[in-house]
Amino acid sequence: MHFSSAAHRDCGWVRRTSERRQKTGCAQDRRRARRAPRVPALNGRIAFSHFAQGSWATQSREAYDRGNGATILLYDPERRTVILTRQFRLPTYLNGNPSGMLIEACAGLLERDAPEACIQRELEEETGFVVRGLSKVMQAYMSPGSVTEMLHFFVAEYSPAQRRGDGGGVGEEDIEVIELPFADALQRIVGGQIIDGKTIMLLQYAALNLFHPPGSRS
Repeated sequence: MHFSSAAHRDCGWVRRTSERRQKTGCAQDRRRARRAPRVPALNGRIAFSHFAQGSWATQSREAYDRGNGATILLYDPERRTVILTRQFRLPTYLNGNPSGMLIEACAGLLERDAPEACIQRELEEETGFVVRGLSKVMQAYMSPGSVTEMLHFFVAEYSPAQRRGDGGGVGEEDIEVIELPFADALQRIVGGQIIDGKTIMLLQYAALNLFHPPGSRS
């Protein structure tokens, strides 16, 4: 499988190896690269031609496409609490997590939904909360060395009255909903009990932007 990607510096860019190897100008090459369609499915080692430092070279990399996703941190600024989940994650069990259990922010794959619609669906399924006023705060590639996934990060205020169901997930999912004092959640990062990347990012965002020391002015 061969593919095109966006331009790199010094007019370096990636193109299909079957294309005629002719450089037609930096600006035109960049336009052509940006028009390349997104590859619908990647499952292994990909060969491609890469132009850099004045010459072409054939290289290969592993790449996997599992779709994009969204995640959210619910927070209560008055009670200074956050909503997280706990569930079994097989890959962590296979790589050094003795119990396989992971404390995480609610998250899910977009499938055919827009990011906000996705995370509202996942939030109700996993936690039972139905909230409005979601704010997107960032997006990030989570493992760009091999996985194409882009994750969209949201935050939203909540109150206990907004919990409409038990949550727990759907199908074979077995998700525990946990409410933690925000200070406790931060301490669990330091203590190694919260080791999920997206959750650490959201909690650090909350520390910088959402929660202020008690008695301080916001």
